[in-house]
Amino acid sequence: MKVLRGIAIAAGVLIAGAGALYLSGVLRIEVTNQDPRPVGTIDQIDALRERKDLNVLFILTDTLRAGRLHAYGYSRETSPTFDYMAETGVRFARHLAQSSWTKCSMASLWTGMYPQRTGVLRTPHAAPEGAKMPAEILREAGFRTAGLWRNGWVAPTFGFSQGFEVYERPTPKAMSRNMRVENPNITLEGTDNDVIDAAEEFLRIHGRERFFLYVHLMDVHQYLYDTNSAVFGATYSDIYDNSVLHTDGVIGRLLTLFVDQGLLQKTLVVMAADHGEAFGERGIEGHAREVDLEETDIPLILGFPFRLDPGVVVSTRTRNVDIWPTVLDLLGLPRLMDPDGRSLVATIKASARNKPIPDDVPGIAHLERGWGRPELPSRPTVAVTKGPYRFILQLAPDASRDQRVETLYDASNDPQERKNVIEQNPEIAAELRALADAYLLQTPPPWVGTPTNVDLDEKEADELRALGYAVP
Repeated sequence: MKVLRGIAIAAGVLIAGAGALYLSGVLRIEVTNQDPRPVGTIDQIDALRERKDLNVLFILTDTLRAGRLHAYGYSRETSPTFDYMAETGVRFARHLAQSSWTKCSMASLWTGMYPQRTGVLRTPHAAPEGAKMPAEILREAGFRTAGLWRNGWVAPTFGFSQGFEVYERPTPKAMSRNMRVENPNITLEGTDNDVIDAAEEFLRIHGRERFFLYVHLMDVHQYLYDTNSAVFGATYSDIYDNSVLHTDGVIGRLLTLFVDQGLLQKTLVVMAADHGEAFGERGIEGHAREVDLEETDIPLILGFPFRLDPGVVVSTRTRNVDIWPTVLDLLGLPRLMDPDGRSLVATIKASARNKPIPDDVPGIAHLERGWGRPELPSRPTVAVTKGPYRFILQLAPDASRDQRVETLYDASNDPQERKNVIEQNPEIAAELRALADAYLLQTPPPWVGTPTNVDLDEKEADELRALGYAVP
């Protein structure tokens, strides 16, 4: 199969086509199936809600850090497919995950609510049954709905299958000889190509109907890559980049299926992530440990059924809780129930027209540091972002909450957020501290109720251990 990829050539010319592959580190370009989408303008997004043939493809790349994509300024060309979709669509330059742990993050993404309101903070917690999920809204609107996943934290056990006609983990196939897994903590079977195989079967059966297809990819989480993508070295960080490049090709394969079946020009493509990954910048590696920049700043790219020339960059802070309010608004469908997120349609239009946009909407990222030990007292860490500032509050496991560790970063002068400037900015710190404290006092809405606790069987626990998590 020829694979759709947008490749940035050194001369600055972007070629989009099928069959662009890395072979033994040498770029070979075969431009055949050109992008079939017509060139459009930002004014056409209002007309999307009138279309009765528009599909939704939601691509979630687990553990994908924005700063490791070339489209987000990374020096290495790790992401030609992401880059091309960004250059012909909308790229959100400062996008925030609501947690650095998959289950907590995905509960917020699907409901549009912050973690404190979803109640999904620890291992046993399940997504609220009372929430009306996007898949339910889309299914009621006549979409066929399918979710294909490989991460056990989004399994049906935890309530994430609501609204999906098909919601399954594809049967893992034997890994080919050219595949490598360099993360010693990961023993998850199969690869993301299993997901694409299942997606191909779904399209074969339902591709002529209106559909919503969600694919949750895991090869980056596993640091898995193929020999064709082994171009960046052998350190732990290099291997992550190799995996990003490999996954970029897997996504290219998926988009090629859409091209070959005449679907790309009638599909809204959403490319997102659940959280990022740290590489020792603050003495921490991995994720689900803190809510710093490395673990919570992630990509979001929208591809329309037409190409934008040039693409749009939204530079104000956006959040994962905004994704589904935006998609449902674009489709003209009912809203989520009482979301913390908001539609970004007006922000996209203003960005395309170079109109000033206030950067005053705060964003929340939240991790319960005892998420894997529900018997221990609560130890929340919360990041509040507003404008260029990120305020991080850590609370000790003490009911009085007297023990606090507070940090303030100013990305306008310190883009890597290394210098604590809380003493120099007492008024900013006070404002964001008040937002963090008020956030932690919130409770789930009545229709959510108390968090649902799930008892895992041994098979489900083993699947989560295979991801490298310590599950009791």
